[in-house]
Amino acid sequence: MRESLFLLLAAALEVGGDALVRFGLRNGRWTGLAAGALVLFGYGLSVNLPKWDFGRLMGVYIALFFLVSQGVAVGVFGERLRAPTLLGGLLILAGGLLLSLWSGKEQPIKVAGSQGPASVEARD
Repeated sequence: MRESLFLLLAAALEVGGDALVRFGLRNGRWTGLAAGALVLFGYGLSVNLPKWDFGRLMGVYIALFFLVSQGVAVGVFGERLRAPTLLGGLLILAGGLLLSLWSGKEQPIKVAGSQGPASVEARD
């Protein structure tokens, strides 16, 4: 539960920071750009400081990000959700639920040629 709230905070920071940058660009306000940069930095810290499984985290985060971003699009920018957004969003949310609810106790899938981050070597 705590992780979900943390990810929701990260999504709010990312969407809010992007909205501030958009405001700054559209209205020629450097203050919007600067505030957006600070908020986006806060997002980067909030989503990367905890030591979570990155792949699973990002999958769940993207579902929460989609919900928050569509709420801001409708509530702040007055946009209307269209069928492709709704259908695509349902798929995104289904993936987020799958990643949230599946126990993940099975063996990880090995990718051909991948040896993991501990054995990454410099290549010419």
